[in-house]
Amino acid sequence: MATSVLQNPPEECRREHKPKSDSPRLTDDERLAILENNERETGDLPMELREKARIDIREESALREQALSQMRHFIEKHPAIKKCRTDAPFLLRFLRTKKYSIPQACSMLERYLTIRQMYPQWFQKLDPLDPKIAAVIDAGYLVPLSKRDSEGRRVVLSCMGRFDPHMFDSCVMARVHSMIVELLLDEPRSQLLGYTHVNDEAGMQMPHVSLWSLTDVRIMLNCIQNSTPMRHKRTHFVNIPHYGVKFFEFAISLLSDKLKDRVSFHRTSEDLTKYVDPAILPKEYGGTVPLRDMIEELKRKLLKHREDLLSLDDMCVDLYALEKNDLTQDIHSTAGSFRKLELD
Repeated sequence: MATSVLQNPPEECRREHKPKSDSPRLTDDERLAILENNERETGDLPMELREKARIDIREESALREQALSQMRHFIEKHPAIKKCRTDAPFLLRFLRTKKYSIPQACSMLERYLTIRQMYPQWFQKLDPLDPKIAAVIDAGYLVPLSKRDSEGRRVVLSCMGRFDPHMFDSCVMARVHSMIVELLLDEPRSQLLGYTHVNDEAGMQMPHVSLWSLTDVRIMLNCIQNSTPMRHKRTHFVNIPHYGVKFFEFAISLLSDKLKDRVSFHRTSEDLTKYVDPAILPKEYGGTVPLRDMIEELKRKLLKHREDLLSLDDMCVDLYALEKNDLTQDIHSTAGSFRKLELD
């Protein structure tokens, strides 16, 4: 009797379980966006990237949990760290960047917290509703592209000509960069695969060059290389005017040899597209999606994560305690404070 019921369900049951033909179907891009949002919440990589993570950065489930536990212990026992995020997506920024070397990951975390407090004009108050920041974002100066490149990397496009050096100073520029970097850093795919930077210097003027002192350039590049958990895989510069060449030569000279090897210069946008698929670029560069649409997408994401961005300022280190360990004299050295901690 039971078998006959299963084989011949009532008509109303058959109607109830009919697939709805009028339900909207998600596009591939929408489906990927949902997946990436879920990954961002948990810190988990998609199944198709877990073997790559095991090979490239030694990530395995047991090691991951052990490393997260050790980093939380480091934060809890650190004499200078007063408050810090301890959720998995945040700590995995450092573990994945440092390929699960726990001492190096803890060292970078310490430097990251320190520079945020030493240079608040660059790294704090990352509010997308701040009028100056909002104006720079709306102008399209810095935009993460909607699609990743052929290596699965997030691509970040900067357009110098869209930044007004007469209205905004270097601190606004730095905070815009910091805000977008913080927005992207919790993406597990990007933590593994890294980032591609495309810098279009068309429209660059002498006032752009004079925004930054050479000392500030040196400090900022040290912060980017040694204190920001971001795997910089490829950086492209295009359309550099003749009066900007010396500035960029100086900046590149400050990079590590590894990062120097990852920098490429191109004369024209056409040359750039030999290395970056034009299909992922804005329509203005040969792609299909207008830059304005990408800007609007970025603004929606920034507003969605506004509270997260602002809450970063709650993290705190005691700079006086760090001075006793000589960290603030050389933010690239963790001698002293790190040696005092005993990790399990």
